[in-house]
Parts: sequence; structure tokens; C-alpha cells
Amino acid sequence: MGALRLALVLGGMTLSRAQNAPNTEPRPVAAAPTAQAISAETLYLQLRSVGLDKSRVYRIRETSFDRAAFHFTLDDGTIAFTEDVAGGITGAFFEGDGEVLLVPPDQPERASMAMFTGAAILEERFVTAYFRFNDETFAELQPALRPGDNSSEFVSQWNETARNLAQADALRLLLSFSQFLPIAGKAQVSGAEHNAISNEDRVLHVRLQGRRLGTFDLFYDAAATEQIWAGQLRTVEGTSYFDVWTAFALNRQIQHPEVVNPVTGEAGGPDAINISSYQIKTEVKPPTRLDVNASLQMEVRQGGQRAVMFELSRFLQIKQIEVDGHPLEFIHNQALEGTQLARRGNDLVALVFPQPLQTGQRMELHFIYGGEVLSEAGGGLLYVGARGTWYPNRGLAMSKFDLEFRYPENWTLVATGKRLDAAGPGGSSTNLLPGEQVSRWISDRPIPIAGFNLGKYARVVAQSGSVTVETYAASAMERSFPKNEVEIDPARLPTRGLHTVPVQVLAPPPPSPSRNAQTVADASARALQFFGSLFGPYPYSSLAVTQMPGVLSQGWPGLIFLSSYAFLTPAEKLQQHMSPVTKTLSEQVIAHETAHQWWGDAVLWSGYRDQWIMEALANYSSLMLLQLQDPLQFRSVMEKYREDLLAKNKEGLPLMNAGPVTFGVRLSSSHFPAGYEAISYGRGTWLFHMLRSMMRDAETTPDSRRKGAAETQSAEEPFIRALRTVRERYEGKSITTRELLRVFEEQLPPSLWYEGKRSLDWFYQSWINGTAIPKLELQAVKYTDKAGSTSINGTVLQKAAPNELVTSVPVYAVIAGKTVLIGRVFADGPETQFHLIAPSGTRKIILDPHQTLLTRVH
Repeated sequence: MGALRLALVLGGMTLSRAQNAPNTEPRPVAAAPTAQAISAETLYLQLRSVGLDKSRVYRIRETSFDRAAFHFTLDDGTIAFTEDVAGGITGAFFEGDGEVLLVPPDQPERASMAMFTGAAILEERFVTAYFRFNDETFAELQPALRPGDNSSEFVSQWNETARNLAQADALRLLLSFSQFLPIAGKAQVSGAEHNAISNEDRVLHVRLQGRRLGTFDLFYDAAATEQIWAGQLRTVEGTSYFDVWTAFALNRQIQHPEVVNPVTGEAGGPDAINISSYQIKTEVKPPTRLDVNASLQMEVRQGGQRAVMFELSRFLQIKQIEVDGHPLEFIHNQALEGTQLARRGNDLVALVFPQPLQTGQRMELHFIYGGEVLSEAGGGLLYVGARGTWYPNRGLAMSKFDLEFRYPENWTLVATGKRLDAAGPGGSSTNLLPGEQVSRWISDRPIPIAGFNLGKYARVVAQSGSVTVETYAASAMERSFPKNEVEIDPARLPTRGLHTVPVQVLAPPPPSPSRNAQTVADASARALQFFGSLFGPYPYSSLAVTQMPGVLSQGWPGLIFLSSYAFLTPAEKLQQHMSPVTKTLSEQVIAHETAHQWWGDAVLWSGYRDQWIMEALANYSSLMLLQLQDPLQFRSVMEKYREDLLAKNKEGLPLMNAGPVTFGVRLSSSHFPAGYEAISYGRGTWLFHMLRSMMRDAETTPDSRRKGAAETQSAEEPFIRALRTVRERYEGKSITTRELLRVFEEQLPPSLWYEGKRSLDWFYQSWINGTAIPKLELQAVKYTDKAGSTSINGTVLQKAAPNELVTSVPVYAVIAGKTVLIGRVFADGPETQFHLIAPSGTRKIILDPHQTLLTRVH
């Protein structure tokens, strides 16, 4: 429907949870700054440019210290500490001989570490290290420090490097140290009267130059959901990636959040800041510019912080921010790079309040900003903003939106929400300039995200029950769309020995999305009806499908941004030389994005480890519709996903090695640039198909078994019942992978209780949090006839799989050329013996003939 410096890794997951850290009693630390009359901007600039202090250069030998899971040893070298920032030491640079040790906690994380570093445990000698911290690191190392030689030379050599590296952590440290800024209306207090940085807010970021691995980063943030990160910024063929080697929480029992917020943290309790509503007035000036006035109603759910983070596109320049009518100090950062910037394109802005925020406090924030975030794509199409965020937000969280747009009369604008008369209450249809129009859109319920699309569109309409589906498409494709190939009419070619005759050139007419808009509208309407019958009523009052330049599509609440390619006719898709299965997949985009109205918009994912749920569910929902219409095409798509997962990269590694679905955006790396999409869609779709198939088999009647487990769609399937429960229970909320499985367990028949437990933990450990694609075989099968039945004993082998893999394998008897399901076997490890009863006279059994398992079939 989303590589950066480690301090901001994965969209700020480690950055801003400090805003949510409770005000527990801290243990005093040496780095606590003394109060100084400086502004937030001054503090930030000092934090991002602090250099080394010539008076703090020391020799250090045979010294070790621990930070959470990290163990550092400084065997022999020189270390220089940074200059004071607001009275505290926040960094150090070491040159010499050292070592770091990090042991990932489980098999998936160790496998990830091994893929990137060649070893499951990080044990690396290093020659330089830049440490950045907000805690007592200096005081802890002080007993081992001895006066250094050539202090000036050391600082001269490494000071510029230290200043450059300081930039990465400046915003994160600002969150910590902003509490020591002067408080408006209060007299200055001494440093002793300040609280120190609490243990719940401790940070250590280390940039190391390893002897074997090169430059890499380690990060510990006590306020983050996953406090430990290790990774490396790599550039491959001109593209930068941040390869996350491992990331994990020290406390594995993470409390579930009420909102999704990649800015302030992925989990760990209700967000400290809630934005209940937005009122955004936007002037759109094609082809490039937006000017925006945005008012936000903010509630403090957990107070104590001075700085609060928002996301806003780097291409938008903030002119002013006010709180309740008073100017507010802010810092707009530009620090994202690589994979994550390409995926999201957002920057961060820190708002620094004059006093600590109080729990229960309500206020209005007012942003005035503008910039060049639109681009003209040709064909009457515009693209909004390098995938950046066009309004200030704190990630996906449910809010109400009141959007007003002014734009030229010859353009059509469509936005999230219901369109109202701009002259109504709160509107401003007056004072329009010549050639200008205004439209207003209000969400009729809280939604997680708001957006708009703009183009020179034609409009068509389709109906799905009481829901109107409007489709907007331009008359032409964008400039970047491939040109049609010119064909030669062979009947008019010159004939040997005769006079040359004119050659007739056959140029197919260029695609026109507006000509095919009705087909798109009808397809979305059919998908709405199908999904509504399975998952419950469509969540919104209407649906707008709008053409967007490029190959990507997105489904937002009540508004679908649909790739121009989805508007091609079947004949036009053939001209793009699509394979049959690629053509089938392209035809599923409409249903896929429509399914996101349920999965991803009405129900949210909780953290990056759970985002796969929504992509896989939307994808599988669309394929359920395909399965109903064309079972053979469904099988071909599933087979392609299987083949893609087994395909090898240039290094000879199969794509499935990128990691489990729970790695989320970490799956896209220098080894597997498209890993996130391939694993989330491919393996994720297979996981839901496996769940559905085994739950349906468990409720299959003897009569339907004789029919070979017919491929049907029914709201009474246990799988569908579970999804309806998910929709009802989590609508307007976020869900974790574990919570999803708990819902499925409620529908789990006793025959699927592994080891007698009504639990899908085995499925989570083996399949969701695993990467295996096993090969299944039968061995030593024996048939014994009894009165009215045949007793079968044998062994199921799981090859090319870890020893811990557990799989529920369907076993079929072949009788008179037909297959009949006789039961399922929990294959546990490499070999599992089984005993089943089959119809009398059975002499052949096969495993999973309908290919409902993600296994190797060749």
C-alpha cells in the first residue's frame, strides 16, 4: 500500500519511542546536561555538529563494557570524547584494536546475521569506532582512561569524521535532551535540580570499521520496541540499501499498541500523542506546487515530553507552526536515505514545546507550508510527491479529516472522504480566482490516512449494491509508458522483380485508459460485492478508483490509486509482451487494491513484523475471487509464487532465504532488492492458502471428500468465519500476527490440535516465522485390509527442511482414478510415522495432490 542511518532505521522505529517512555524514577547518569539558556535549534545544531575535545584524549587498554546485548572490548588504542553539549558528553571516537560480540536470540535472526556476515554470531574485530550516547558511558570508562599522547594530532585526524557522524543521531538525542531546555515562564535552575536521563531512554549508537566486515552500525535504544539493531549501509549498482543484519527486543513480551505509528514506535502501548482530527486547506498549482494550511487537534495521552515528532515530505518547506495561536519552535530534518526513502520518501519534523506536555492536555497545532511535491507525468496525469507525506502525521493512526482543495478548473480532483458542498459549514467557496474551483471532502468515520489524486480525467460509474464506484481515467498514458511497436503489413511488402510499392505501416492505436474505465469500474464493483459477502459490508460510503502514472497501485480508504497499466485492455497487455501468468496477475490488481479497503484500511497492521498480513490477505482475497472464476489460473499464479521463492539471485541464494514474512521491510536488502514484495505477496499468500485448506479439510464432509475437496467459496468456511471475526473485532484497530492466529484458533477443529493443544504456535514457528519450502515423500507404506476398510501405515519424509519443521499434510487415497481425502498427518521433523484408515481395497495414497502446501513439487 513502506536505507537510512541506523538512528532513523525503518522510518524511525528506534527514533521516537522515547516520546512514549514513562516518567519512571531514573538512575543518575554522568551525561545529564546542565541547564543552559539555549534554544531547541541551538541544541539541535550542537548535537548534529559536535566535535572532539582536545582536552579529552586518552589511552585505553583491556577495557570491556556492556550495553544490553552488546559486549565491547577495547584492547588497546586511543579514545577522544566530544565537546560538551548543554553540559554533557555525548560521544567518543576510538582508534586501535577492539572487538564487539552480539548473539541474536533465535534461529530466524541468526540466519539473517549469517546471510549478511557469514556467521550466525557477530564477533568482529574493529579498528575504529564512533560511539554516540546519552548515558553514563564516559563515567563508566573513566577509571580505565590514561593521559594520551599527541592529542592535537588525534583530534586533527578524526574531528571532521566525528562531526559528520554526529548528524545521524541529532534528532534522537534532541528528544532526550529537550527536557533540559529552559521552560517558558520559569526561572533557570541549576543542573543538579534536573532529572538525569532515565534508564528507559538510554541510547548507544556505534559506527564501527571492522577488519572483516567493513563499516557497519550497532544501535541500542532502551525506548524502542526492538532495542537492538545491527546493520550496514551498502550500495549495489548505484542503489543504496540498509541491510538489517538483526533486530530484536530484549523483552520478548511486547504489549500490543492501539495505533500503528512508524514514527513513534511499532508497538509497546498506546501512542503518547493522539491526533483526533485534521482540517487541511490546500491550494494545488499544477504541475508542481502545493500550498497548505493544516490544523490538527492534538491530545496528550502520556505527558512529560518537550519534543514531539511528525512526518512531512522533505520537498515541503515549513513557514510556520503554531500551538493554540502561539509560534512554536520546530526543526525539519533531512536524514533518510536508501531503501526506506525510496519506499516512503518522508522526512521528520520535531516540534519543541515551551513547557513539558501534560497528560490529558488538548491543543490545536497549525502548520503553514508549501513546496514542489507534484510532478507532471504527461497524458493529463500528475504524480503526488515522491511517495512522501503531504500533510504532517505521526504514522498510520485513525483520525477524522476535513479536506479542502483549490485547483484549476480544467483538472479533476478526487480525495479520501465524502465530497460536500464547499459552500457549506466550514467551507470557503468564496474568493475564488478566475479559472479556479474548490472541492471539500470529509471522512464519515476515522481513517488511518488521507490523500488525493489530480488529473484531466473522464468519469464513469458502476454500482455494487448501494455503493457507488466512480472510476476516473485520463485519455492517454503517461510519457514513460512504452511506445507501441510498429508492425509491417507483409501483404504490402515490395515484390522481387517488380517496381517498389509503398509499405503500409500498422501502428496500433495508443492505449486510452478512459476507453477502458468502465471495465475497471465494473471489476472493482464485482470485487466489492464478493468481498462484502465474505468479510462483511464495505467499510465506507463510496469508492473512487483513479488512474495513477507508473506501475504501482495503492488502496486507501475509499480511494484507490490504480496504475495506468491496470487500465489496459487484454489486447494492449499482449502488446506489452506479458507472459500469461503475468497478465493474470496484472488483472488481479483491481481486486487486490479493492480488498485493501478491508485489509489495511479498515483493519490495520500493528508493526513492521505484521505488515505482511495486510498485503497477503488483500492478495489472497483477490485470488479467492480468481479461484472461483478460473481455478486453473489460480493454480498457475500459486505455482509462479512457488517458483519465484525458489529462484536464485546472482549469489546463488534462493529468494526464500531473504527471511520470514515477519521481517517486513527488512526483506528488501542488497541481496534481495525486491524481497519485501516477493515474500509478503508470495509466501504470505501461500500461508493463508495453507491455513484455509487445512481448516476446510477438517470440516469436509464424507460426501464432499468423495468429490475431491471441491474448490468452493462459502461464508461458512472456518477460514472465512475467522476473517469475519477479525474484521468485526479489529475494525479501526491494529492487529498483530499472534492476535490473528488467536482468532483462527477459535475456529480450529480438534483434528488440527497439534499435540492435543488448540494452538497454531506450531504454524507460527514453522511457517510464518520460518522460510522453509520442504519436499514431501512417502516411505514404507503398508496396506492391511480389515472388515470394511483398509489400514495404512507409513512414513512421511520432509526433505530440504529444518529438523523442527511441523507441517499438516493432507493424505489422499486413490480409488477408481479419483482422490479421496482420508486424513491429515502432522509431519514433525525429517521422518514421521503415521496410521490412517482408508476405504476398503485402497492400494495407493498420495500426499497433497491439490497442491495446498508450499512444498517443492519437482
